[in-house]
Amino acid sequence: MKSPSTLQIALGASIALHAVLLTVRFVDPERFNRVFQDTPLEVILVNAKSREKPDFAKAIAQASLAGGGQLEKGRATSPLPPSALTAMGDASEDAQRQIESLHEQQTQLLTQIKKQLAAMLPPDMTQAATNPAHADREEKRRQLVKILAEIERRINEENARPKKRYISPATREEVYAVYYDELRRKIEDKGTVNFPELAGKKLYGELTMIMTVNFDGRILDTEVAETSGNLTLDRRAQSIVRGTGPFGRFSEAMRRKADQIVVVSRFKFTRDDTLETRLTGR
Repeated sequence: MKSPSTLQIALGASIALHAVLLTVRFVDPERFNRVFQDTPLEVILVNAKSREKPDFAKAIAQASLAGGGQLEKGRATSPLPPSALTAMGDASEDAQRQIESLHEQQTQLLTQIKKQLAAMLPPDMTQAATNPAHADREEKRRQLVKILAEIERRINEENARPKKRYISPATREEVYAVYYDELRRKIEDKGTVNFPELAGKKLYGELTMIMTVNFDGRILDTEVAETSGNLTLDRRAQSIVRGTGPFGRFSEAMRRKADQIVVVSRFKFTRDDTLETRLTGR
């Protein structure tokens, strides 16, 4: 065989070089460096999924979920902070209507079961216990009696507990609005006259308090749901509320719906040395 010429050698080297270049892939240096970073993945559960897979997963989950929004802030490492009350807006009103609807359904079910028992033939002791029809009828009777006893037990327990009404900005009944307005004015007057002090210095700040008022106007309980950051101010605010009562007795219209009302209110001790309060749904 003849030895290849210089031209043939040059062409072969050129083809080999181009083949090598075609196999080279240019990538983002930043992405390339991330491959070598230590990126441990946390195992979590997600409540949604997306068709698009994330480029750089921050956790292992049961479904792919591409993030959205402000990703530079990262993923929350814990659930939402605990809150004393989670009802917002009309939530308390919706919950109240749902409870009333359940009570109505419970009463209807009780009436229906009583009608079924009344319509059944009285127990016939002369019939043999081996009679299939008699055995089925008595078994149905026992089941109905058991259900009836359970419903009556629950109703008696509910009737034994005081009925509470939560007063929020969404409460539309005029009777509650009038009562709260009188309660608010008395508390604000009391707090302004007896403005909290410590060592001769006024205490300023805001806090959220839950007040439970009995039907006779007595304050049953006060709870600071959101602190002012000053425990002394929190305690003085509770003392102001307890010292303001008793308030007026519930009207007949209020008593028909509740034995107690629970008021969630925002207290603000202002720089004008006055106390301002407002209803809140938080």
